[in-house]
Amino acid sequence: MKLKNVLIVVKDIEKSKQFYHDLFGLDMVLDNDGNMILTEGLVLQDERIWKDFLKKDIIPQSNSCELYFEEKEIEVFVKKLEKLYPEIQYVNKIMTHRWGQKVVRFYDLDGNLIEVGTPV
Repeated sequence: MKLKNVLIVVKDIEKSKQFYHDLFGLDMVLDNDGNMILTEGLVLQDERIWKDFLKKDIIPQSNSCELYFEEKEIEVFVKKLEKLYPEIQYVNKIMTHRWGQKVVRFYDLDGNLIEVGTPV
């Protein structure tokens, strides 16, 4: 068995596609009308489709999982994040763990938790 994708729910696929391209360089692989696959296996799904399928409400900022990215130049990344998305909500600004790794955590446009850390 092989994990193929990670799916996150978004309100506006086009805005989210731009967000993940701007910050992480992810590009669209397939647009399937409400389900969009980006490079690296991230799938964006329109919130209406997800709600219809689950018959349950979406809980933004549920803090039950996170997308994790690594970036050597984390300070440069944070400057880009602040410039392109000044309204972004942080969980924590850049901090350094006791093992020396620097990380920043924030929510994407739809409340999905993201962590960016320096390589371990």
